[in-house]
Amino acid sequence: MKNRLRALRAEKSWSQAALGDRLNVSRQTINAIEAGRYDPSLPLAFKIARLFDQKIEDIFEDEK
Repeated sequence: MKNRLRALRAEKSWSQAALGDRLNVSRQTINAIEAGRYDPSLPLAFKIARLFDQKIEDIFEDEK
């Protein structure tokens, strides 16, 4: 799944660890999501969307 998480995080000047702390997940989880190796659970996707004040579909895109 493609995502804009890295760009959104960069706009806030947050490290992967800082974002992970805000979402109660590890830095490794953030890294894996950004690299497309891990798709977040629906509850985590909602938390990410709320944190960045975006819709889930504006952050995550299904690879067709």
